[in-house]
Amino acid sequence: MDASSPIAPRHDALAAMARELAGENSIDEKDLLAAATAGAVEQIPGAESCAITLVSKGGIDTVAPTDPTAARIDRLQTAAGQGPCLQAAMEWTSHVVHVEDYASETRWPSYIAGAMRDTDIRSTIAFQLYRSDNAMGALNVHSTEPRAFGPEAEEIGLAVATHAALALFSARREVQFASALASRDTIGQAKGMIMERFGIDALQAWELLRKLSQDANIAVIELSRQLIEADHPVRAPR
Repeated sequence: MDASSPIAPRHDALAAMARELAGENSIDEKDLLAAATAGAVEQIPGAESCAITLVSKGGIDTVAPTDPTAARIDRLQTAAGQGPCLQAAMEWTSHVVHVEDYASETRWPSYIAGAMRDTDIRSTIAFQLYRSDNAMGALNVHSTEPRAFGPEAEEIGLAVATHAALALFSARREVQFASALASRDTIGQAKGMIMERFGIDALQAWELLRKLSQDANIAVIELSRQLIEADHPVRAPR
């Protein structure tokens, strides 16, 4: 792309946003999602507000809305059980769902009626954020103007959603890795206590710990915590 192109500065800013997300020191998911929605409003042409819809076995959540209207739009879709953001989040083929003009939209009649009545949003474009076996998501961008989102908005929005999904995946892997390390240390400590107390080796201690876990129907990590706490109770501060 020619550096003199009017689109070039926007792509430069998008690249900077990607680097910021990738280099985020915090692994807090809320911080990452808030950075994604703020970046979407800043970078996507026509965007006025943004929120993220997360769908999991626990239900549907709205996170990181940039303003009350974005949160309201998500709540209306959740209440209606239909809408562009839910479709983007829940259907494999719906990577981008575009509502050009709420006034003439015929899909999702219950949601559209509520949005027309309760908000001034008149166009929406929703991007599938990520999918896994247990969770799905969509990055939802809105405007008070009909037909606010053209091909450039779709191109930039897909890039923002992709960068956000990668950053979120990386953060979750880091959290899982940290949790696994902590669990390993806790189980190792419990094994050491059993080895010392009963004069057995590490393999025998693990087999004993595993059998106790099965007999009590308690996860090994939780049983390990209980054994450590029983041997070294945490004293309440005076």
